[in-house]
Amino acid sequence: MLMVFWNRDGPEIMKPWLAPALDYVASWLDFQRRFHDQPGCAVAIADGDKVVLEAAFGSANLATGEALTPRHGFRIASHSKSFTSAGILRLVDEGRLRLDDEVGSLIEGLHPEIAKVTVGQVLSNSAGLTRDGPDAGQFLDRKPFCSKAELLADLAKPPVLPSSQRFKYSNHGFALLGLVIEAVTGQSYNTWITDEVVAKVGLAETAADIEFWGQRPMAKGHTGKQLLGRRAIIPADNHCHAMASATGFVGTAADLARYFAQLSPHAERSILSAKSRREMTRRLWPDDESSLGRHYGLGTISGGEGDWRWVGHSGGFQGFITRTAIVPKQGLTISVLTNAIDGLAHPWLDGVAHILKVFAERGGPSAGTRDWAGRWWTLWGATDLVPVADRVLCAAPALLTPFLDAAEIAIEAPDTGRIVRASGFHSPGETVTLERQGGKVRSVRLAGSRLLDADAMRAEMEQRYGDGSGA
Repeated sequence: MLMVFWNRDGPEIMKPWLAPALDYVASWLDFQRRFHDQPGCAVAIADGDKVVLEAAFGSANLATGEALTPRHGFRIASHSKSFTSAGILRLVDEGRLRLDDEVGSLIEGLHPEIAKVTVGQVLSNSAGLTRDGPDAGQFLDRKPFCSKAELLADLAKPPVLPSSQRFKYSNHGFALLGLVIEAVTGQSYNTWITDEVVAKVGLAETAADIEFWGQRPMAKGHTGKQLLGRRAIIPADNHCHAMASATGFVGTAADLARYFAQLSPHAERSILSAKSRREMTRRLWPDDESSLGRHYGLGTISGGEGDWRWVGHSGGFQGFITRTAIVPKQGLTISVLTNAIDGLAHPWLDGVAHILKVFAERGGPSAGTRDWAGRWWTLWGATDLVPVADRVLCAAPALLTPFLDAAEIAIEAPDTGRIVRASGFHSPGETVTLERQGGKVRSVRLAGSRLLDADAMRAEMEQRYGDGSGA
């Protein structure tokens, strides 16, 4: 099941290449979801602060067959840290808190070494704190999430490492920041963050913990297939208690796109000062032992290079993998949410960015290439013909970067082209022809291969190989 909701006020509002890019993003993600046999995926893309695409694919609950829609909530887990960071920086903007305040000046009962770390060190995950305490069973569905008393008992023990030594991710650290917000504001974390961050940004589909989601539709989590040979349903209805500021949030892809778009240093409107947004999103600590080239800021993860550097956050809750990123120099925000413990939100978001980058660099289809768009099949799988400017790219939708080494077709006549750029293992120099019946393209002759639409290819395979029964 595919549900796509467009939000376009006319071509003059969006970047001229963006509409065809969004079309292909939705088509590619739907293909990927089926190709990898994932339960569901939701995506939203914002141009500036305007959501221009919402799409949902697959199932919210494999046990019931409930179709996933853009209105379904997801456990967005560590995205919560970016909300908590915005709350802390909002208090800094108001002069009620300083990043160099020691947490022990606000919270009692901490180990003396932890009491001396600063709010800023905890925000940047450089305070040396335990990741999840001596028992991480709360993230394994083996025990409830920590209460305040349990959290403070864990933080009464010495830190794992000295502060300001390295990046060391800590859920307990961000839970501690929830207590800092309560100490400064005199309100519960859930109440204050809802009123002063969620509501002020204008989010209608975001809650600080599952208990505040109400009766709105909610996606269920799913296990992987290994061990059981099937996907089991993970209820994911755990209240996060004192850990809400680290991992409790629930939301939709569209709300995440709206929220993170306002964190961009270039955002036209935001609940944070430009200075706080720059501080929040700059690269403070490299993740040196990772090959991914990522950094941590103040409740944000960043990566990429040049004009496509990104900053955002990700989340992993029992049965959910989610990720959101702003590309500040492009004015774009992407959110990809999945409801399986082996969900591909990370590579899929990178794939979406890859698609957007190709269209941004090459442009949308010209009048001469527009009619070449389509998905075509052989026994070996699918090939997407994707027009960009005056060329047509031969994309591989099964790849996580579908335009990687894509052959390029130059149009020589309305239904005829030539492969003018391709790997030597492809068919450079050979012709491509659209084959029509009754004026409609029914197949494509790509060099020596004839590509069919899905129905025709399915019929050919059934005729040749039978119905799979072995008879």
